[in-house]
Amino acid sequence: MPVTVTRTTITTTTSSSSGLSYPTIVGSPRALTQPLGLLRLLQLLSTCVAFSLVASVGAWTGAMGNWSMFTWCFCFAVTLIILIVELGGLQARFPLSWRNFPITYACYAALFCLSASIIYPTTYVQFMSHGRSRDHAIAATTFSCIACVAYATEVAWTRARPGEITGYMATVPGLLKVLETFVACVIFAFISSPYLYQHQPALEWCVAVYSICFILAAVAILLNLGDCTNMLPFPFPSFLSGLALLSVLLYATALVLWPLYQFDEKYGGQPRRYRDVSCGSQHTYYVCSWDRRLAVAILTAINLLAYVADLVYSARLVFVRV
Repeated sequence: MPVTVTRTTITTTTSSSSGLSYPTIVGSPRALTQPLGLLRLLQLLSTCVAFSLVASVGAWTGAMGNWSMFTWCFCFAVTLIILIVELGGLQARFPLSWRNFPITYACYAALFCLSASIIYPTTYVQFMSHGRSRDHAIAATTFSCIACVAYATEVAWTRARPGEITGYMATVPGLLKVLETFVACVIFAFISSPYLYQHQPALEWCVAVYSICFILAAVAILLNLGDCTNMLPFPFPSFLSGLALLSVLLYATALVLWPLYQFDEKYGGQPRRYRDVSCGSQHTYYVCSWDRRLAVAILTAINLLAYVADLVYSARLVFVRV
């Protein structure tokens, strides 16, 4: 469903954060010579170079290396698809809403590449011995950072502006939905070991909160990507407002309960890192239990802030039918 951000007008250009407007040319090789087309070529090149450098020396052993390799390959493939669709003028035949898909993907890709740019050097590259493989891994990290900046720039250029009718995913609440689901996925990765929460019902409640809010936010994203917002038995704006309010309340409970039961000795928590035997020595590709608990607490706070901002910004949207 198209939305407007307060007093909006219809535009047919892609605007940059500096206020400049770039006409979008599709179905022609000229699309690649436009600023957005050149930016996507940079995304394609940087992700291609990143995974090629790593693949040439086989430097992606372990879960963290595999995640980084997957990120670069996935971003390269989807960016290539977007370029082919725009060069061929195939937006009308694309199975997802073209009003929402490119910016949704760009936001996810920026977060994916950011995670790879942090995880790969800190959990993999630093443990490599000096030599050709390490040099290739460092160079791949550099190109991963370039890709992250390129995707973030696309989001900044194509997000909704006041006075513009656009897809929901281009608005601040839409982009926050992407952030909320991404952070939830990172939380799931950190709590993948059941022993971190199964000993306390309060911690199991926190896991339920993360799961429920993730599913609801993912449903909102999929409804917009599929242009299926009119399939709900109630107005879509009401669904979004209720989702944001419910998520704020649920995450508020998780923000209190998770640190309380993980770090307070009165509730069976472990307040000191050095007391955790799993943190006694460094392990390549391994994050110890105490660090995982701390990471989840921090990510819970981040997602709560995101949902609060989502709730506030949602009130500024005006939904229109076109």
